[in-house]
Amino acid sequence: MPVDEATRTEQIRRTLLARYDELTAEYEAERDRGQVLRLVEVSDSAGDDQADSGSKAAERDTAGSVLRTILDRRDQYEHALNRLAAGGYGSCEACAAPIPVERLEIFPAATTCVACKQTRERRAA
Repeated sequence: MPVDEATRTEQIRRTLLARYDELTAEYEAERDRGQVLRLVEVSDSAGDDQADSGSKAAERDTAGSVLRTILDRRDQYEHALNRLAAGGYGSCEACAAPIPVERLEIFPAATTCVACKQTRERRAA
C-alpha cells in the first residue's frame, strides 16, 4: 500500500528530529565531560612539566573540536528540519534537482545531490 505524502513527511520529520535529539544529548555529554576534565586539570596541575601542560592543551583542543563537530552536525539536522517544514527538503540547494532517496536514506540531512557535492568538494580541495 503506498504511503501518502503527509505520512512520508512525518516519518522524515521524526527521523530528523530523533537524530537532532541524539546529537543534542551527545553534545551535552561531551560538554559535561569537558567540564569535569577542566576541573580535574585545575585541581591536579601542581608539579606539571611542559609535557603535562602540552598533553592537557591537546586534550582541550580535541574536546573543543569534538564539540564543534557535534554542533555542526546538529545544525545540519536543524537545517534539514527547517527545509522539510518549508517544503524544500529533498531538493538540491545548488541545482534544485531531486536528491536521490538512497542518498537521503544514508544521510538524511543532505542538502545537495551527489554531483553538486562532488563539485563543491573538488573546489574546496
